[in-house]
Amino acid sequence: MKLVERLYPFRFTIFLISLLFILFGSLIVPLELFDVYITPIFFIVNILAGILLISKKKKLHNFFISLFILSIVVILFSSYLFEDEEGYRYIEFAILFSFYCFVTYEIIAQVWQSTDVNRGVILGLMSGYICLGLVGFFICLAIELAEPGSFTGLSALELNPAAKRDSLAYYSFVTLLTIGYGEITPVSKLARNASVLIGLMGQFYLVIVTAVVIEKYIRHSKRPD
Repeated sequence: MKLVERLYPFRFTIFLISLLFILFGSLIVPLELFDVYITPIFFIVNILAGILLISKKKKLHNFFISLFILSIVVILFSSYLFEDEEGYRYIEFAILFSFYCFVTYEIIAQVWQSTDVNRGVILGLMSGYICLGLVGFFICLAIELAEPGSFTGLSALELNPAAKRDSLAYYSFVTLLTIGYGEITPVSKLARNASVLIGLMGQFYLVIVTAVVIEKYIRHSKRPD
């Protein structure tokens, strides 16, 4: 518990660093090595950082520790021991989806409720935005799994599930950022609704959550010393 208390002030830093390495580590590490061996490790670090985020909520803490231990086991099995077993992939997907939904909510709540805007709050603000992109990715992936062909631009990748997942993650983030290059497009009604939802999440986050943090920062910076 003392270790948790010492690490708690750095919870957003640890979480953000592990997130950034999951997303961009392949830029500095060979892609095949990164995807097979390194990404699962940083997902585990990210999950542990998520546990640290909720460590103050005692009623939920033990439950999520159990859930996240299960997720670590599943990630290890699906990544190292049974790479070709789709069943483990689906379990991993379900656990990570629920994890990032809950953690995104918790990050936004902590950032929103913060009284002073310091470096940790800014890092939390960044983490929350990235988590929204991951939540959007899991939504898109769930739709594509339920209704294959919901997104055009993925047809050439149908025989490579990992490449399809990477493309859907890319699509989620460019939609969240309102870049919209157009090489991947939603064609089913469900996919289009999800795309609108992802775009709205990004805009609401920037307009509301970020604006509230900036307002707090301006107000606190004007306090007399």
